[in-house]
Amino acid sequence: MQYQVRAKKHLGQHFLKDEEIAKNIVNALVQVSNLPLIEIGPGTGVLTKHLIEKENFVAIDIDTESVEFLKKIYPQHATKILYGDFLEMNLTDFFSDKFAIIGNFPYNISSQIMFKVLDYRHKIEAIVGMFQKEVAERMAEKPGSKTYGILSVLLQAFYDIEYLFTVEPSAFTPPPKVKSAVIRLTRNNTKQLACDEKLFKAIVKSTFNQRRKMVRNGVKSFIKDEAVMSHKFFTMRPEQLSVNQFVELTQIIEKQR
Repeated sequence: MQYQVRAKKHLGQHFLKDEEIAKNIVNALVQVSNLPLIEIGPGTGVLTKHLIEKENFVAIDIDTESVEFLKKIYPQHATKILYGDFLEMNLTDFFSDKFAIIGNFPYNISSQIMFKVLDYRHKIEAIVGMFQKEVAERMAEKPGSKTYGILSVLLQAFYDIEYLFTVEPSAFTPPPKVKSAVIRLTRNNTKQLACDEKLFKAIVKSTFNQRRKMVRNGVKSFIKDEAVMSHKFFTMRPEQLSVNQFVELTQIIEKQR
């Protein structure tokens, strides 16, 4: 069956066509997880073909053309191929226990996908995904780098992140203008942060919104007792703080509140 691919420009989607890369992405997940699996944005099914036989598997796409195409290719598995907006779905409707996620994620919403992963971090044990290279680097980066930021801290609080490999534009149809990369996230042992998690998230976002300034500038609105500003954290820049140091910073601010 011939499929005329339409570029999902509104979603930032580019279809992977390199079979070897597709196998490497699937293998990267298989190495760490045999859990029920959700594929996000299956497109033409280059990953799906390696996963569709899995008993506990669903593929979700917001593009009706992709969904219709895959249902025709895999009529015996049509119930596993779903139309819908992943960002709006209740993921426990698919699997009540723990599961994993895989996908060539639409670049325009890849950060939103990862924030949703955080909302379900008690359920999602592993993620292997294709991202725009700079976004992948940001998520996997360590403290001290200019690319270390909000997503780095929030994700690394609950996941170990590995940058696996870079993918050239020629591996896609249509080719994107940027390089891509595949990363793997596996759930760490942190069940709950040792601080108010809502405040932690707010502090991380506020400080990185002023990343060129010292931490003290980003947390002014949270401070009631100026005396706490004597701690060394307040004279550092946000990219210098590790996840654990952000937890400590949150604890300091919690106590004075």
